[in-house]
Amino acid sequence: MVNAYIGLGSNLDNPIEHIHQAVEDLKILPKSRVMLASKLYLSKPVGPQDQDDFINSVVMLETTLEPLALLDHLQAIEQSHQRVRERHWGPRTLDLDLLLFGDLSIQNARLTVPHAEINNRDFVIGPLYELCPELALPNGTKIQDLLQHCPIDGLVCLDS
Repeated sequence: MVNAYIGLGSNLDNPIEHIHQAVEDLKILPKSRVMLASKLYLSKPVGPQDQDDFINSVVMLETTLEPLALLDHLQAIEQSHQRVRERHWGPRTLDLDLLLFGDLSIQNARLTVPHAEINNRDFVIGPLYELCPELALPNGTKIQDLLQHCPIDGLVCLDS
């Protein structure tokens, strides 16, 4: 079993419902089990600002799926939520990013793990820290150290 961390984001068509449904979708992945899910956070969009704010969360899965097989399942879930890729960093019904996959570093045409922007995303670092404050990236960088370089004070926690 490997712990995989999945970032969830949505800013279209009732984004809170898309995130809640995506967590349910992740619960029925083969050879996988949702272990933890962060609270929901409201964040400003990255890139074009002419779109609604995002709802974000992070889920920790235990899985025996291979990384690319997991990616295929994540993309299928996105498609089931009518994900359309009209512009880079544009609005979306659902975005599922494979953030971390155990202690693996992966770089190929389809997948980069850890996620290439993990160090710069408050909406990823905040929920990761909530789930696992002692978590470290494959290079040894601790999530708690990333908080110092990428403050999460722009996030609004929606769960009490």
